[in-house]
Amino acid sequence: MLEKLSVVSPTYAPTLLKMPWSTPLEEWSTDLLAALPRGISRHTVRLVEADGLVFAVKEIGERVAYHEYRNLRRLQELGVPCVVPVAVITHRRDEDGEELTPCLVTEHLRFSLPYRDVFSRDPAAEVVSKLVRALAVLLVRLHLLGFYWGDVSLSNTLFRRDADQFSAYLVDAETGEFHEPLSSGRRLYDVDVARVNIIGELMDLQAAGAIDEDADVIALGNAIEAVYLELWDLVTGELVVEGDAFDAVAKRVEAINALGFDVGEMEIENEGNRYRIIIEPAVFSTGFYQKKLLQLTGLDVQDGQAQRLLGEMEVYRAVRYGGKLPLEAVAHRWMVREYEPVVALIPEPLREKLEPAQIFHEILDHRWFLSQNEHRFVPLMEAAASYFQRVLPGHRDEAMVYRDLLSTPDATPASER
Repeated sequence: MLEKLSVVSPTYAPTLLKMPWSTPLEEWSTDLLAALPRGISRHTVRLVEADGLVFAVKEIGERVAYHEYRNLRRLQELGVPCVVPVAVITHRRDEDGEELTPCLVTEHLRFSLPYRDVFSRDPAAEVVSKLVRALAVLLVRLHLLGFYWGDVSLSNTLFRRDADQFSAYLVDAETGEFHEPLSSGRRLYDVDVARVNIIGELMDLQAAGAIDEDADVIALGNAIEAVYLELWDLVTGELVVEGDAFDAVAKRVEAINALGFDVGEMEIENEGNRYRIIIEPAVFSTGFYQKKLLQLTGLDVQDGQAQRLLGEMEVYRAVRYGGKLPLEAVAHRWMVREYEPVVALIPEPLREKLEPAQIFHEILDHRWFLSQNEHRFVPLMEAAASYFQRVLPGHRDEAMVYRDLLSTPDATPASER
């Protein structure tokens, strides 16, 4: 019998109330389970499909469940990429009155990939480096907000395609804590935990043949430290320049924006021809290009995708209007004449392959490839038709990836535990 359900939104309640909470999670009927990538977890986890929604349900102690639930809610409110917490189910009992373990329920993140699934498609070391960089960016965001993760790993992260890169999403916050301030010791311990865990995960994949056998997985895992320190210094470090400080500041701001961070306060001290500059990132304001595109068009996409679409919009403005009209005036015309017609042409059976913005990005790449091969300018709609016929069918349905990878039959997704 279910006695207590703490749910973040009443819209979820009708669906959750229909679930068999009086049955141990490992005994739930396969009719309820979503066929998604599986891995190994220290908890019993099931991906459940009901009323057109997919939830990750994890059996976990009550205190830890509420702690993780609160962490995820706060991270979500702060704009951190993470899974959406839905509910905590407590006071569960079976038909004989025996107490059952409470459950934490989160939304399944559409178009997301566990790291094992990413490598199953492309085992190149370059892909490992992209995931490591995405995880480092996420860790910098968390640390700027004073959040100590405590269990940083590829397994506790989901990845979504973001133009030519990936965006990382936190999916396990049970060991996390907010600190004010977050000490350097805790930050660097998080980085070291990430380094050790990543090396172990990559070794497992290499042993299973999922990563090139010649890849130096220790060097790839160690890279998280160098990448993190580089990003942390870029976002928080002091800049000392002589001469043209304006150019140096512009380049630093551009680099910070490229990571998805906006700029907050700026402190500049002048000592003759020498400038000491401290640029504070706006830690509550990430997704620089994402926000700009959202304001212009209403499209809510990943930051790298937004940067690519804004670049294409700038090209459209220059070619069609000689760059004379402001971008605000061009944005709607570009949406109606370029973006929306292409998205509308995506064949219905292929719409679950990739997010529309990612498809548009790949069509732009495909157009360049066709133009180079055919020594002519290929129009956008022609490139789209070719892409839909020759490229998109080869992608998996990343809205829901229906495949077991490197797992035992009864294992569950470590990346959604």
